[in-house]
Amino acid sequence: MNIYKFGGASVKDVAGVRNMLSIVNKNREQLIVVVSAMGKTTNAMELIMDAYFNNDRQSCMAKLAEVKDYHCTIVHELFGNANGSSRLNEQLAKLKEQLICEPSMHYDYEYDRIVSFGELMSTAIIADFFAKEQLNCKWMDIRMLLKTDSLYRDANVEWDLTQQLMQKNFTFTDVDIYLTQGFLGGTLNNMTTTLGREGSDYTAAIIGYAMGAQNVTIWKDVPGVLNADPRRYVNAQKIGELSYMEAIELTYYGAQVIHPKTLKPLQNKGIPLYVKSFVEPELPGTVIQSSKNSNSLLPVFIHKDNQVFVTVSPRDYSFIMDDRLIDVISLFRQYRIKMNLMQNSALNFSACFDKNRSTEKLFEQLNNDFFVRYNDDVELITIRNYTPETIEDVAKGRIVIDSQITRKVARFVLK
Repeated sequence: MNIYKFGGASVKDVAGVRNMLSIVNKNREQLIVVVSAMGKTTNAMELIMDAYFNNDRQSCMAKLAEVKDYHCTIVHELFGNANGSSRLNEQLAKLKEQLICEPSMHYDYEYDRIVSFGELMSTAIIADFFAKEQLNCKWMDIRMLLKTDSLYRDANVEWDLTQQLMQKNFTFTDVDIYLTQGFLGGTLNNMTTTLGREGSDYTAAIIGYAMGAQNVTIWKDVPGVLNADPRRYVNAQKIGELSYMEAIELTYYGAQVIHPKTLKPLQNKGIPLYVKSFVEPELPGTVIQSSKNSNSLLPVFIHKDNQVFVTVSPRDYSFIMDDRLIDVISLFRQYRIKMNLMQNSALNFSACFDKNRSTEKLFEQLNNDFFVRYNDDVELITIRNYTPETIEDVAKGRIVIDSQITRKVARFVLK
């Protein structure tokens, strides 16, 4: 039994959906297919969510119409008419019904309720299309199987219950293929949760773990795991094989090919993870597994844009140690801001993190007890397996605000 995960780029249009069908057709026995929202739908759903939460009904309904038109255009081309997917119509009706109601005061709860429709709509269309193409496939609501706590937008998996439910429902007694959603989960009382942005990879790994899959394959628009973003580095090279440990290190530092939480459950059961190209599916891609033959000694470049670099100093000039350090880190945790780099000296604590809607609130809290200085819109570059030449190339002509260098990793915060 295998797990295939298809991201938004792979099903962004009719050609993508048909290409997905072609890939699935080559392995139709005991296959679980995990699908993300189509194209940039998650971004569009976040705009709907913000308008809904801020009671801007006119903007909310206008943006909903755009999302509806996008999906109905794909349906029209797949089925010959815009109403060809009854499942999509059902999901659109449910979404509109929710948007008519008044929002609660809990942003993260409402976010998961609304944004989750991206995956529900994409799998609705694909399930109806698979049925049209006579695939023996069953649509599954992952929220009924992947159980989590109620930490909305970054839920934690209830592993034992999830494994029991998946093994009970993914039986393959009457179907060859199950189709389900990535990114989503559900609480014990069936409230919708999400696993964090780009969490569909993680969903595939959870299912692989629960079902003891032979392997998990993530279908991307790149030929495998590369040592750099090909949009930045014309000479980016594919890494043919990676150990779990090396891949976990890369995702920790921000490599975007794989969701950071994906690898641990697969490592626990020794399940190989393949990263392959949906553009050229016949190519071998990259395999991540228990291995000592990793060719990961290539320098690997990881860029994170739109970063904030902040330095705080106690107003009473006390040392940043023990309790004071815990206080600062607790504030980051309170506002659910993940630090991508941090370090401290006697009187300063510095951190680099993704700018988000809670940044200003964090600074307001920090200002109560600390002097706060920050740089906005900076870039964090990580080089794993660095050489003196790669460090020189990365820093050339740039203002280095901060740096960290260990035996294997060099990191720079740059203007």
